[in-house]
Amino acid sequence: MKNISRVILYTDGASLGNPGKAGIAFILYTPEHRLIREGSWFIGSTTNNVAEYLALIYGMQEALDVGARKLICYSDSQLLVRQLQGKYRVRNENLLLFYRQIKYLEKFFEGVEYRHIPRERNMKADKLAKEAAERMREWVTTEKEFSEESPGTLSDTG
Repeated sequence: MKNISRVILYTDGASLGNPGKAGIAFILYTPEHRLIREGSWFIGSTTNNVAEYLALIYGMQEALDVGARKLICYSDSQLLVRQLQGKYRVRNENLLLFYRQIKYLEKFFEGVEYRHIPRERNMKADKLAKEAAERMREWVTTEKEFSEESPGTLSDTG
């Protein structure tokens, strides 16, 4: 489904604790509301605002991957939308980095619109982001370590 000229993007970020375990989600649709692609990831511990920005960045990159030239972005984060529309200033240094990344990504599209929607109209992305925030990567610990005799190989320590 490459080279869809106009794409609709729904995004959401969730942080359990703010800051806390966080997840992001995006959903791409055609203008006829046919699903193109969706994704969600656990992103570690961060704030809700950072998660909102990262969700949009991931979604925009996916929109580029499917060949979108025009993009309409829907988010239930009023702060995110108003900052990207230029109605609010970005004062947080961390968010400013993500803001600049989004403004850079905009250059690859013929047009990008940001629209605020109530959470009730963003329930699928909201659910995916919350589910991702609840996932944690499982780190497996073993009793193996790198051998000094042969760097780069694992050996049992006995």
